[in-house]
Amino acid sequence: MRSLRDRWRRDRVLLLLALPGVTVLLLFHYLPLGGNVIAFQDFQPFLGIWHSPYVGLDNFEPVLTGDPVFLNALVNTLIITLIQVIFVFPLPICLALILNATLSERLKRLAQSILYMPHFLSWVIVVALFQQMFGNGGMLNAWLRSADLSTFSIVGVPELFKLMITSQVIWKDTGWSTIIFLAALSRVDPAQLEAAVVDGASAARRLWHVTLPYIRPVIVLLLILRLGDSLTVGFEQIILQQAQVGAGASEVLDTYVYNHGIVGGDWGTAAAVGLIKGIVGVALVLGANRLAHALGEQGVYAK
Repeated sequence: MRSLRDRWRRDRVLLLLALPGVTVLLLFHYLPLGGNVIAFQDFQPFLGIWHSPYVGLDNFEPVLTGDPVFLNALVNTLIITLIQVIFVFPLPICLALILNATLSERLKRLAQSILYMPHFLSWVIVVALFQQMFGNGGMLNAWLRSADLSTFSIVGVPELFKLMITSQVIWKDTGWSTIIFLAALSRVDPAQLEAAVVDGASAARRLWHVTLPYIRPVIVLLLILRLGDSLTVGFEQIILQQAQVGAGASEVLDTYVYNHGIVGGDWGTAAAVGLIKGIVGVALVLGANRLAHALGEQGVYAK
């Protein structure tokens, strides 16, 4: 068995390359976890964590007693998550399959470049673009007026808010999300596809029995990670549009934490909700991973 010194000499280059990433992870992801103690304090910024008094579980009262504002944020979060899992998550898979099967390499690279571009736009720009396109004074309504047709507004309508933000996510991130699936599709063995063609398998059967089994582990892995992040539905995107539609239609857990903590100064309640959200996320990842193991998949980590 190699000694620690021998392993250091062998792997020192890789370890040094990983050091900046590990440092960032520790400083900005693990070290801040200590701040969750605020959830059990009557936190006052001028007193700090060390001197703010402890209040036990008092900050969890809105969660335990079913505060209407918290419940509204929770319901909106779950509805948006359900919509995005059903309609947003499968789209990169379908798009990757289309790009992989129907286009030449040159057209595929061109299509990928076009589809990737929206991902690099900030949410401020994306929201502004949708307002300019679909707002009451946007390009769509301007064209309808020029054609003497009745106008309508999509932006700023509370009943259409969830549809609007889902459309924005699809436009911005679907193309970028195909990268992982295209990489997985590159592992498909052409010999198996050719053998399936020789055996008379239709395109649908080749897709189901040859192509999808190669990318199924990736789909399961990303779905598990999406479930772990299910209570996070896009803070910046929603907060930019919240004033237009009101908190009733747009308040989610992330904006609830922001509005009660940063804006309202109720740091303890905001930290309590954030802590519960993190615990639920971890539980969902672990539960989904156990289910993946039961179905014969590796999931996030092996047994």
